[in-house]
Amino acid sequence: MGLKIQIVVDSKNPHELADWWAETLDWAVEPQDEGFIRSMISQGYATEAETLTHHGKLVWRTGQAIRPVEELEAAAPAHRVLFQAVPEGKTVKNRVHWDVRLDGRDKEEVRKQLEARGATFLWTANEGPHEWHTMADPEGNEFCIS
Repeated sequence: MGLKIQIVVDSKNPHELADWWAETLDWAVEPQDEGFIRSMISQGYATEAETLTHHGKLVWRTGQAIRPVEELEAAAPAHRVLFQAVPEGKTVKNRVHWDVRLDGRDKEEVRKQLEARGATFLWTANEGPHEWHTMADPEGNEFCIS
């Protein structure tokens, strides 16, 4: 039996980066349970300072996950990306990056759409007939589109 995987991305603004990647991948931002968060505060297990309001909802300050829409209700999703808050910014090239497969969509059109939403084009590369664009998300994390 194969294992499930969660990718964790360090970020300055996990909620905003989760929103950006959910839109990019056509995934969904995982809902957080406001009632549970409030109960953790009222029982003394957490403080208001560990929360924030994002898009009108009370959420944990330090992280936000996304997953495919079809896995949104799954208790243990097979695909999940968690964006977690860290104090330092990105300073060097990623050792791991995502390859976003466009499934026939026009690479130049997608590049322009991503740039309009805050991505940065870095370079174009190829291997034989296969060509891709390397880009950076709004926090500088590299990813490729092909």
